[in-house]
Amino acid sequence: MPGSVPPPSAIAVDDDAAPSPVAVTGPAHLLRVTLLMAGSCLPILGAVLIAPVLPKMQDHFASVPGAKALVPLALTVPALALALLAPFAGVIVDRLGRKRLLIGATLLYAVFGTAPLWLESLGAIIASRALVGVTEAAIMTCCTTLIGDYYSGRQRVKYLALQTMCASASATVFFVLGGAAGSAGWRVPFFVYAVSLVLAPLMVTSLPNPATPAAADKAPVAEARRAFPWRQLAGICALTFFGAMVFYTVPVEMSYLLDDLGVENSGVIGLATAIASAATVAGAITFARLKRSPEPMLPTVFGVCAVGFGVMLLAGNAPLLVVGAVVNCVGTGMLLPALLTSAMSRLAFEDRGRGTGLWMAAFFGGEFVCPLVLLGGEAAVGSLAGAVGLLGLAAVVVAGGLWAAARRRVAAVDSRPLPEQLA
Repeated sequence: MPGSVPPPSAIAVDDDAAPSPVAVTGPAHLLRVTLLMAGSCLPILGAVLIAPVLPKMQDHFASVPGAKALVPLALTVPALALALLAPFAGVIVDRLGRKRLLIGATLLYAVFGTAPLWLESLGAIIASRALVGVTEAAIMTCCTTLIGDYYSGRQRVKYLALQTMCASASATVFFVLGGAAGSAGWRVPFFVYAVSLVLAPLMVTSLPNPATPAAADKAPVAEARRAFPWRQLAGICALTFFGAMVFYTVPVEMSYLLDDLGVENSGVIGLATAIASAATVAGAITFARLKRSPEPMLPTVFGVCAVGFGVMLLAGNAPLLVVGAVVNCVGTGMLLPALLTSAMSRLAFEDRGRGTGLWMAAFFGGEFVCPLVLLGGEAAVGSLAGAVGLLGLAAVVVAGGLWAAARRRVAAVDSRPLPEQLA
């Protein structure tokens, strides 16, 4: 079970009353938010855009030894590269600067993303996809770090939730776009990666360099903030690794679960997946509107996810399976911004890039192992639905552990003697 989440330290920089360091209204604000959300969607584009054309790629490279195993790597290797390199991207973010790295990575994203248009070797294409993952690690880390830099308090919660909502909605859009473009040939979807060439110049002109906290503001806590908060971040990263598996189960396995129930119509499968994606968006919107600290919500959110998995386990028909997926996805839509906001609350400006990179590594690492864990669970219990049920049981255990830890913290605070008792 992932470690329980410790409370934010006294130097946490997520004060609900603190004003955001940039304007939160007007055209410049709208463009800034749009660019950050668009940048956050680029790694999602990399993850799903070419999924519909994998069979055509398979046919094209049928004569290549090992193509059956290598072609799917073109889809998954960016996520693996992102998970492995995000911590290093976070360190570079703190040292090189958020904006400079974001613009450079956005330009390189177009170069590496469109490379399969002229590459003929399957090995070279996979290598280019790994490099796409490198740029995605930098882009996602920079965009998330800048949200933490530009906004504070409720504004930060709002835009981190919006980031989740946009990522979830864009996955469905990119899947449809990839399928439509792929009808003209398996290479055609790779043209879409050039969209980052439009974003980069706008980022140059519209994203301000975040202001470094003044020396006077840092003086009172400089001594306490010398070391990176490894211990505080370890629990939330472990929880995020598990949460990513919960988050990606429905998007990755929904079609297989429907197939097990005898649903083979691709239109029905697509509709069911779209409904689940909409539920994730609804969960993110709900989270953004709740005026509560994210950490006390985590046990309930994991519980909602577990209920959805339980319904999916017991579903004997497609409509009930969709109901379970919707319940689960409402929970995962709240889960991702809750975890990310909790991580941000532990990080001062100087540590935010590295901390965000570690969080990204945990999340995308969980994404990468999700199908492997479910495959192992399926082998153990005999069915994919049973494996989903096991993951739901694990979510119940995690929710119970978080609830118990929260109760212990409250009890510890309540048991402290009052000042007059010490007199």
